[in-house]
Formats: sequence, structure tokens, C-alpha cells
Amino acid sequence: MAASSSSSCMFAAVLLVLAAATVPSPAAAQAQKETKLRVFWHDVVSGGPNSTVAQVAEAPTTNTSATGFGTVMVIDDPLTDGPSLTASRLVGRAQGMYVSAGKDSLSLMMAMNFVFAGDGPYNGSSVAIFGANPAERAVREMPVVGGTGVFRFARGYCQATTRWFNATTGDATVEYNIHLRLD
Repeated sequence: MAASSSSSCMFAAVLLVLAAATVPSPAAAQAQKETKLRVFWHDVVSGGPNSTVAQVAEAPTTNTSATGFGTVMVIDDPLTDGPSLTASRLVGRAQGMYVSAGKDSLSLMMAMNFVFAGDGPYNGSSVAIFGANPAERAVREMPVVGGTGVFRFARGYCQATTRWFNATTGDATVEYNIHLRLD
């Protein structure tokens, strides 16, 4: 019994040391850089040959679903610095896909990279967003799971707010407020 108790104490001590080693020091937490970005995502479904969205798959029951459950869309959407697609400056592209993943409510699973372009400091860098987008909410929060370039090792979250939606065409403009922490 003494050996078992000694082993348990040793195991607990090792766990405490490992836990302490993974907690960042206050100095390391202060060394993290915070960056906030705001971009406008333009989903152009009705553009014909200039559409930025392509449906690539659907479930056998998608057409009978009120939420389009099972639809898979691939995107290459413009990102601008203002809400107007034509009057705002293009700052990059949102490339990836979204899937209608809500059977009873409109919820999208987003998997996309915001790839920045132009003459700004973020040119060539990207931010990876992956998570649920419960589209019926006014403000939706999704995780930022990584990045490249100046956003290497990024983590954080973004909040999406629909600014304009055309129910007939499916075209939309969504404001993304992105909050990042970088090492």
C-alpha cells in the first residue's frame, strides 16, 4: 500500500510541474502583441461569370430543407476596407468554403483564409478562421485558429455582423471585426 501511495504522490507532483511549465509567465503575456482589424466580406452569388461563390455539393434532401442543410459552397470573396464593394478599397480575398450545417436553424460551418493583398503592411499575410457561424444571430463569433506572414502564430476571434443581405439573390456584405494575439 505504501508503494501505491508513493507512486500516486509522485504522479501528482509530476502533473503539478507540467501544469506550471505550460502557464505563461506575466512577462510572456505582456510580450504578446494585440492586433484589431476590420474588413468587409462580400459574398457575390448573383454575379453570373463574376460570381465569387460556387456551390460544389448538396445532400439529397437539401432542396426540401428550409436551411439548405448539406449545401457546400466554395468562395473567393473580395475583402474591402469599407461596406461598399465598388467604392471601397480592396484589401484582400476570403478564400475557402462554408457548409450549411444547421438542420433546424441557419448555421454555417466556415473554413476560410483572409488573404491580404495590396500595398499595406499585411500584404501576403493571412488569417485562418474556422468555426460555426449561426447566421440567424445579429453578431456571430468565430475562432481565429492561425495565420501566416505578419500573423504567424495568430490566435483570437472574429465577430461577424451582416450589413446587407439580398434574400432574392443571396448576395451579402458582412463586417468582420478581428481580434488577434501574436507572439
